[in-house]
Amino acid sequence: MSTRTLRPALPDGRTLLYGALLLNTEFLAVLFYPDIQSLTVDGWLNVVYALVWLNVGVWAVLRTDPPPASPRQRRTALSVAAGYFALLAVVGGLVSVGDAFSPVDLPNTGPRVAWLIPGWGPAVTYVGDLLTVALMPYKTVGYLALAYLVYATVLDAAGTAVSGVLGLLSCVSCTWPVLASLATSLLGGSSALALAVTNWSHEISTVVFVLTVALLHWRPFGR
Repeated sequence: MSTRTLRPALPDGRTLLYGALLLNTEFLAVLFYPDIQSLTVDGWLNVVYALVWLNVGVWAVLRTDPPPASPRQRRTALSVAAGYFALLAVVGGLVSVGDAFSPVDLPNTGPRVAWLIPGWGPAVTYVGDLLTVALMPYKTVGYLALAYLVYATVLDAAGTAVSGVLGLLSCVSCTWPVLASLATSLLGGSSALALAVTNWSHEISTVVFVLTVALLHWRPFGR
């Protein structure tokens, strides 16, 4: 049985203060972000989803204390977490094959910074012959948080199977084309389910991400 010490479920006054300062800082950063005035309603919604990923991910890491373990156990957990992050990075589009595998020549090769909407950018990107990297802040922080929680879960040895499988589902944002194709083939391209999977991909991925973080943090199935 795990001897991990649980933190209080309700935040204390200092946590609330720091949370308020963080939200105010994010609000000001968004207001002064380049070209923020040109955002549409959908653009603002995507900013909100990105901030949810960022805030929930950071909160979960700060509120999770891995239990004591031997060096061998920590190396094993770190290997699992690293593989988990690598899988999410590939499936989530942070890392993909480079220009050498592309049927066309990409004009903007090398490293650069892409000023996407807040939370999605500023994104550090690199286009090379063998590798293409696009480190969008919300996905990078979100996937790192999930990997850290998987690391703690493996050390805690409670609920690993259930939480790990649900963690893979956190990448709905990149697997929705497969779901959309399946729904289209089974129900027709104009079906309500196919359209919902396509049109609500960011909403679905955000809900699943928050649910996964909650399960990996509290691990109710292991208690």
